[in-house]
Amino acid sequence: MSDFDTIYDRRKTNSLKWDVLKKDLPMWVADMDFRTAPEIIDAIKEKADFGILGYGIIPDEWHQSIINWWKKRHDFQMESEWITFCTGVVPAISSIVRKLTTVGENILIQTPVYNIFFNSIINNGRNVIESPLQYIDGIYEVNFEELEKQLSNPQTTLMIICNPHNPVGKIWEKEILEKIGELCYKHHVLVISDEIHCDLTDPGYQYTPFASVSEKCKDNSITCIAPTKSFNLAGLQTAAVVIPNENIRHKVVRGLNTDEIAEPNSFAIEGTIAAFTKGEAWLDDLRTYLLSNKMYAIDFISKELPQVNVTFSHATYLLWINCNSLIGNSTEMCQFIREYNGLYLSEGSIYGKAGEGFVRMNIACPMELLKDGMKRFKDGVLAYEEWVLRKC
Repeated sequence: MSDFDTIYDRRKTNSLKWDVLKKDLPMWVADMDFRTAPEIIDAIKEKADFGILGYGIIPDEWHQSIINWWKKRHDFQMESEWITFCTGVVPAISSIVRKLTTVGENILIQTPVYNIFFNSIINNGRNVIESPLQYIDGIYEVNFEELEKQLSNPQTTLMIICNPHNPVGKIWEKEILEKIGELCYKHHVLVISDEIHCDLTDPGYQYTPFASVSEKCKDNSITCIAPTKSFNLAGLQTAAVVIPNENIRHKVVRGLNTDEIAEPNSFAIEGTIAAFTKGEAWLDDLRTYLLSNKMYAIDFISKELPQVNVTFSHATYLLWINCNSLIGNSTEMCQFIREYNGLYLSEGSIYGKAGEGFVRMNIACPMELLKDGMKRFKDGVLAYEEWVLRKC
């Protein structure tokens, strides 16, 4: 069994997540507090020990590791020519926005959704069109009537979907993806499917690759994938873009190259190959540990903070917590809790208007830290409500 209980002090390691005060406990940005798989560490060490870190290439072994992984784990047969290296999913999305749409066009996203999607759209002069998901009895669903209305606007040329969905942890059913694909094909809207969280599903649950659903989905989509979330490798800056359609692929590849995000650093290729050829057992152990963390957190909240509830989900290591029944508002509450006891959460409004009243909590950490975080969350919520009442 892999070791996920050891606590590593990440302060003073140039960590974005842990660049905080000594009293703080960061449970916000989506990276994990676990060491990656030993096989990946060994591959990177071997590369470093060789001592010559010159320009690299993308070997066939890199393509094949991805092909074999998706076939075995997700029953989707890719072709080598579909797959192109890039330095990250976000750089790829931003490049695609620039190269395949024009300034002033509409790009549709389903909110609440990963906040950096907004940056990739707005920073490139395009318009964000929010298609809010419906929140019904603690479960998110697609409002297809509203979605088609927005897709039918000739000014809407691109849709970005999150599969599985961050921050709500939703694994989209094949039928839902097929319906989205049909509507996008019908209204000439290209699809980017961000599938970076795809391997972080609960044991016994599988995601469906968007491009695997139908010929229309395959022919009208660009899929962004990476080992970085699943194996905690974000700092390696390694990802892949999968594009079955030859014409779309030509445009995207030219864009990635002109944006200079198509060349690997010295460890990106070795790290990816090791993850997808030797990391399976570690990943399965991780998924079991994350589920245990999730069950602990849900049980704690239901018993200790019944006035809030966790959104039902089967993917990611992110809890999406509904705080709408609390006194006050979630944005102010997150700020208050961080000042009160150092717990650093992500407040929901950054994921779109539909995220107001929610907070996102990263539970990919050793159980001891999780227990600390849950206690801080409880104490902070109760103190915040008392503080709001005193102000009234």
